[in-house]
Amino acid sequence: MSGTQPGDVRDIDVVAPNFKRRLSGVTSTIVQLVPCQRRLGVRIATLGPGLPKSLPALRWRDLVWLWTPPAGRSLRIWHARRNNEMAAGILLRDVLRMPLKLVFTSAAQRRHTAYTRFLIRRMDAVIATSGRSGSFLEVPHSVVRHGVDLDLFRPPAGEADTAAAAGFRGRHLVGCFGRVRHQKGTDLFVRAMIELLPDHPQWTAIVCGRVTAEHQRFADGLKQEVLNAGLADRILFLGEVDDIKPWYRRLTLYVAPSRNEGFGLTPLEAMASQTAVVASDAGAYAEMIVPGLTGAVVPAGDGEALKAALASYLADPHLAEQAGRAALLHVGATFALEREARAVNAIYANLADPGNGQA
Repeated sequence: MSGTQPGDVRDIDVVAPNFKRRLSGVTSTIVQLVPCQRRLGVRIATLGPGLPKSLPALRWRDLVWLWTPPAGRSLRIWHARRNNEMAAGILLRDVLRMPLKLVFTSAAQRRHTAYTRFLIRRMDAVIATSGRSGSFLEVPHSVVRHGVDLDLFRPPAGEADTAAAAGFRGRHLVGCFGRVRHQKGTDLFVRAMIELLPDHPQWTAIVCGRVTAEHQRFADGLKQEVLNAGLADRILFLGEVDDIKPWYRRLTLYVAPSRNEGFGLTPLEAMASQTAVVASDAGAYAEMIVPGLTGAVVPAGDGEALKAALASYLADPHLAEQAGRAALLHVGATFALEREARAVNAIYANLADPGNGQA
C-alpha cells in the first residue's frame, strides 16, 4: 500500500511518522513494529522518507485527508518518536484542528531539554521504552520495552550460519555491530580483543557498521592499532554489510559496549539468534540480559570490566554457547515483537475509545 490513495486514508486509524531519511534505531523500530501491528488488526500507515517500499505509507499530500476521521472512528492516532514529529502532530491537532490524539515514545536515558519537555506535556499518551528512560519523564507514562522479530532473527540452521562459512580463521566469532564511533564503544571492544585474542587462537573478532565522515579518523586509528598489534587477520572491519542477520547467527558471542544508548536493539537481535551477549549498562541493555545466564553486563565505559567479562567466554566457548541457548529462550519469553505490538496497540485503543479496550 506504499503511496496510499486519498480514498484509502479513511481506512487508516494510526499514522507513524518517520521524519529522518537515514537509518537509525527509531527507523528500525518502525520498520519492524508496523507490519506486526497491522497483523494484529491495527490500521496503521507510515509517513516520511527512509522506509522500505513494502511498508504501508501515506503521501505528504494525503495529510489534508486527516481532517476527515477514519471510517468507523471519531479520531486518529499520531505516534511520534522524535521532537519534530511531536511538533508536527501538535500543529495538525491544535492549529489545523485535525481530529488526532498524540502518542510519543521516549527512549532517552537523560533529562530532556526544556523544548522536549514542552512538547511531551502536550502529548495525549507517553510510552517509555525502559524503566530507566521512564525515570527521566515528568509526565504519566507506560513502559513498553522494544521487542524483536523472532521470524527475522532466528537461531543458526546449518553450515551457512557458521564462522567457517564466512571463511575466517578459528572456530568462533565474537562481534560488535553498529556505527563505528566513540559513543558506541567500538574502541573498547577492539582494545579488549587486542589484549585477549593472542591467548585464544580459536576466536576471530569482527566489527560490522558504517563509518561516517566525522568518525573516519576514529575508525582509522583503531585499524592502525590492530595492524600494529599484528592482528589484522584476526580483528576484521567488515563495514556496513547488506544483511546483518546471518552475521548474528555466525557469532558465538556478541558485544554491545556502548558508552551511551537510547534503547539499543542489537542485544535482542543477537539473543534471538541464539548468541550470548556481553553489554555495557547503557540504554536498556541491563534490562535485557540476565547476568550469568544469558551473558554479562558491565559498567558503561569501563574497558577493564569489559575485558574481564569477555575473557571468561573466550576461555570457555561452551559457556558462551550455553548462554546463547538460554538467551534464545529468554528473548522469546520476554522480548517478542508481538508482545510490544500488543501493548502499544492497547494504548491506541484506550485513546481512541477508553471504554472498549479494542484497537
